Amino acid sequence: MSIVTGIPVPPTVTIPVCGGGEFPVRRIYCVGRNYEAHAREMGFEVDREEPFFFLKPADAIELDGAVIAYPRMTSNYHFEVELVVAIGTGGSEIPVAEAASHVFGYAVGLDMTRRDVQVAAREKGRPWDMGKAFDHSAPCGAIVLAADARHIGGASIQLEVNGTTRQQSTIGHLVWSVDEIIHWLSRYVDLMPGDLIYTGTPEGVDAVVAGDVLVAWIDDLPSLTVSIA
Repeated sequence: MSIVTGIPVPPTVTIPVCGGGEFPVRRIYCVGRNYEAHAREMGFEVDREEPFFFLKPADAIELDGAVIAYPRMTSNYHFEVELVVAIGTGGSEIPVAEAASHVFGYAVGLDMTRRDVQVAAREKGRPWDMGKAFDHSAPCGAIVLAADARHIGGASIQLEVNGTTRQQSTIGHLVWSVDEIIHWLSRYVDLMPGDLIYTGTPEGVDAVVAGDVLVAWIDDLPSLTVSIA
């Protein structure tokens, strides 16, 4: 296959790995309404029938320390702090009991959201893409190897805006656990090395404005700081 002259090949998006190396990002999957309290604040009840997923483009990744421009086409730009799971071993129809063996590592991330655009699309029965899958909408911290984050299931998760705590919960409050998420997602798609899964956000989501500084962290993972320009 020859590359068309004059069309640059997009660079591979990578995330630093604690201890050395870079994790190449293939796809970004996100789980919707995976904390009961957050679902309720958005006007929904959660059942355990089946999780649902949406995607973001790989080049929506921004790294720790990024300065992100306030996005166009919104006046209600929200933060959502989330545990990010990095997949190291691919598979399909992965049993829950084997899911952990497919995890490369963990990071803290932000699912930035054009809330007004998302809600308007939802009310019209349209896809969420322009509310969720836009430029710079997936900040992510450095990845910690799974072997070094054995207690992630009980870790605290928190977000501060300008030094004030806005979101605070524990990973144990996930409606669908990491292992269950991997199982369900792998029923729909072949998971591959390089995939990321944003696992959902706790309650407390709200809007930010230009000049705000967001600091997100999860116990035993490197923190993530981004500024809104």
